[in-house]
Amino acid sequence: MNRVYGEPVRVHARPDGRPVRFVWRSRLYTVRAILEHWVVNREWWRDPAAEPGQPELEFWRVEALLAPGGTPPVTVVPGQGMTPGVYELRQDATRAWTVRAN
Repeated sequence: MNRVYGEPVRVHARPDGRPVRFVWRSRLYTVRAILEHWVVNREWWRDPAAEPGQPELEFWRVEALLAPGGTPPVTVVPGQGMTPGVYELRQDATRAWTVRAN
């Protein structure tokens, strides 16, 4: 699968921020496992408008599977059939989410 950077995605997350499912390209994916989580903080010392400690980007690398009832493609690729795929979900400071498929 080719990597896709920065496509908008709708993420459903738990109150603590952990993604549980997401909709990408009109398909619903269920998160089976969180593989990694990291935060990139703002360089507040360079931006006077930024508040110290406020994250600029939050990343979640997840293993996800096309949810039952989703529309699988003609050829099965990782994450879009019975085989889970790895996706990187990114939330920016505006709370917008994007996805990168590995």
